[in-house]
Amino acid sequence: MRRLLLSWVLLGGIVGCGSWKRVGTQSQPAPSDALTKVFNTTQFYQKIGRLAAGDPLPFVGTVAFAAGPADSVIAIVGLSLENRALAFQRDGNVFVARYRVTLSMQRPNAPSVDLSREEIVRVATFQETLRSDESILFQQVLKVLPGAYKVSVAVRDVGSTSESRASGDFTAPTFGKASYTAPILSYQATGRGSVTDPLSLVLNPRGAVGYGSDTLLAYIEGYDFSGPATVPFQVFDEQQHSIYSDSLRFRGGRAVESQVVRLSPDSVSLGELRLVVGDTTDQRSVSALVSITQAWAVTNFDEMLDLLRYFGHDQKVAAMRKAPESDRARLWREFYAETDPNSVTPENEALNQYFSRVNAANQRFTDEGVAGWRTDRGEVLITIGPPDESVESTPGTGSRIVRWSYIDLRLTIFFQDETGFGRLRLTPASRAEYERVLVRLRRQQQ
Repeated sequence: MRRLLLSWVLLGGIVGCGSWKRVGTQSQPAPSDALTKVFNTTQFYQKIGRLAAGDPLPFVGTVAFAAGPADSVIAIVGLSLENRALAFQRDGNVFVARYRVTLSMQRPNAPSVDLSREEIVRVATFQETLRSDESILFQQVLKVLPGAYKVSVAVRDVGSTSESRASGDFTAPTFGKASYTAPILSYQATGRGSVTDPLSLVLNPRGAVGYGSDTLLAYIEGYDFSGPATVPFQVFDEQQHSIYSDSLRFRGGRAVESQVVRLSPDSVSLGELRLVVGDTTDQRSVSALVSITQAWAVTNFDEMLDLLRYFGHDQKVAAMRKAPESDRARLWREFYAETDPNSVTPENEALNQYFSRVNAANQRFTDEGVAGWRTDRGEVLITIGPPDESVESTPGTGSRIVRWSYIDLRLTIFFQDETGFGRLRLTPASRAEYERVLVRLRRQQQ
């Protein structure tokens, strides 16, 4: 049984109770597809309708729409950035970075809506400048006319001149009588009584929710219902199975009725979720992401455990692998907390570093016929980091040999292609030395 834990906070509406539906089992992605999704988060967010850009200044954005005065539409553009992408400078007792956002909304045969804004980010410690989670939120409200728009966003780091761009197609709908918005994914939302009132929202640009702990908030507005009305609300998983269905109830007789839906997905809801308001004749929807961690698009529990093969904590990983689905969310929360080297920050720096190294190994070691993280060189890179020196020698009549040296660890190891088929393996003596050093490092980290 797939299930979501939902609580409804009503701002001028009543919602009935729904029932769960049994659906088929979730298909497993091929290993290559899974790794592509995990490490190409930009492509994944683009797939679910976000404005997304990669290096040198990665960001994820979204555009939401609500009714404005007269025939206008309120467009809310939200961006999610990471501190580590900006060039911070010390300013007295704090660290400061500046970035500039340039927005453009263009529709055919009409003047574009353009805006440029510069923002300042201040953090108290150097550690905060390295944060790789969603640490910066940018939001801009614009007033537009209904229609199809091409939205272009450029984000520039003023301190380093790094810049990334993204664009996408969005439609500002017409909001007439008895109409409603698509679910607007938010961190905070306050209902309003009139379309002339300001829209008080803090957007969740990624629409991401962490597995087993976080809550996804969806804000929905209905307009000018003449009397009591019900509007279908459904949640679909990646296989387009309806995993929850209910109705939004509008009382009628009001210019604006606002409702907030809170969703707490459990382990069997991992992956893309599509939230749909309305019936087949007038549906408005948005996609969200339920991931093991918001830093990476990991949406399969067994896939996560496989990726953790070099992380250590083998007994805890084995316990999660054997656990029933009902216990997985709790065990993951405990594992995340126990392996977090700095509980003051919202991210787990050890896991972030680990997955960054897995990604680096995949990109670096592409010449052995298997995924880079599954090679011996990948294993060493992931567990103890890149070498201080790498030297390759190919004797005239011998096999390919690569030597890695770690000065501080006093470690020198050799990889050798003994078969001649391109697979570099740690020599037996090097394997023993590497594992000895790894055991020592993990003891120091406990």
